[in-house]
Amino acid sequence: MNNGFWRRFRRNRAALAGAAILILIATCALAAPWLAGHDPWAMVQQPFLVPGQQPGFPMGSDALGRDVAAGLLYGARVSMLIGLMATAVALFLGIGLGAIAGYHGGWVDAVLMRFTELFQAIPGFAFAVVLVAIFQPSVQSIVAAIAIVSWPPVARLVRGEFLTLRGREFVAAAQLAGQSSMRIIFTQILPNAVSPIVVMGSLMIASSILLESALSFLGLGDPNVMSWGYMVGAARTALRQAWWVAMFPGLAIMLTVLSLNLVGEGLADGLNARLDGRTR
Repeated sequence: MNNGFWRRFRRNRAALAGAAILILIATCALAAPWLAGHDPWAMVQQPFLVPGQQPGFPMGSDALGRDVAAGLLYGARVSMLIGLMATAVALFLGIGLGAIAGYHGGWVDAVLMRFTELFQAIPGFAFAVVLVAIFQPSVQSIVAAIAIVSWPPVARLVRGEFLTLRGREFVAAAQLAGQSSMRIIFTQILPNAVSPIVVMGSLMIASSILLESALSFLGLGDPNVMSWGYMVGAARTALRQAWWVAMFPGLAIMLTVLSLNLVGEGLADGLNARLDGRTR
């Protein structure tokens, strides 16, 4: 990333604010064992302790006397981890299939795109619910389910970029030099198509966090880990009695997703070389 990228990114104050919030959330997630002081599942106080009522419990307690702040810190770990892992797997699948389809074209493109459309024809959230229910709720099954429903848009984006770039002079030169198809794909074309992929990846992390939260809200999250979606779902029966139990994890989800979207917009501005009158 050149100086032009950082210059354009720094001009976007919303993106900088989003990046700052994400850094804060990531720091809290990594430091959760030291900041929380106790296990998020431990019943350490009386139920429905009001925020600030007792020292050391700034966000109060839930229906079982568990520290809401501890749950929030450990929940950040799960939400960020699942968001990053699911996005990485989805990008791997989507980039691979999209690159092969866009570079080779013809019947290879037709077969892979029909395969992609098959997955796009199934409602994503419903498909994820079915997959998690079949394979039993766990971090691994949730990551796999989110990745499976998220890769088709990546494949179509990469295919479109490759269809545009494969006729360029540098690709023809690489072919004349005797480079293999895989080498041309990964060393010549893909680096020139990375900008929209990076932007889509940042937005996919936000979508993955939302999807994981929705699954956990429905009781399909990993029962062995604390997550923001689980906290909101567990508090839905006591919203009038203890609003804070659902409000704090809900705000955490909102801030994280909003920050990722702001950073995504900043990346789109910074990576778009055409803003400076440049071309690939």
